[in-house]
Amino acid sequence: MRDHDPFDRRPARGERGPRVFAPGDLKLLLLAMLAEQAGHGYDLIRQIEALFDGSYSPSPGVIYPTLNFLEEAELISGQVQGSKRLYAITDAGRTALTEQAVAVDGVRIRIEISKRALRGHDRPPEIHEAVGNLRHALHMNSGRWSSAEIERVRNLLNDTAKAIAAGPADSVTENT
Repeated sequence: MRDHDPFDRRPARGERGPRVFAPGDLKLLLLAMLAEQAGHGYDLIRQIEALFDGSYSPSPGVIYPTLNFLEEAELISGQVQGSKRLYAITDAGRTALTEQAVAVDGVRIRIEISKRALRGHDRPPEIHEAVGNLRHALHMNSGRWSSAEIERVRNLLNDTAKAIAAGPADSVTENT
């Protein structure tokens, strides 16, 4: 198993990728999609993949248990069609969706943010280069971490993360 690198968005074998949905988001998204049009599980997977411009595709192991949950809650119904199930929203599902309209809007906003983050569109190339340099520096030290070095690097990274999150300081001006 490779070392965890928070800047590397690719999962290693057996590891999960970055969390795309907050708890409950997938349920709301599936309800909203089924309110627009009935569909099979595979169709829903492809529609979600399209929402993310191909940068994320939910696994069947995530979609089908969520569909089963929604069906058991009687928010959707599934009708057998050959070897597939066609899912459609129920009246109770429509009511729940109406009651959660603000939350559904939040899901769609989070999808847009996640999509940009997954594809790296929110970072200029210079930042990608700097992150790559950092990743390289961390890998160069792999296996030779003393307690003092762990503490030093941890403090440097945490201080840098806090400074980035805080935004530009008032005293910092752009180079002209």
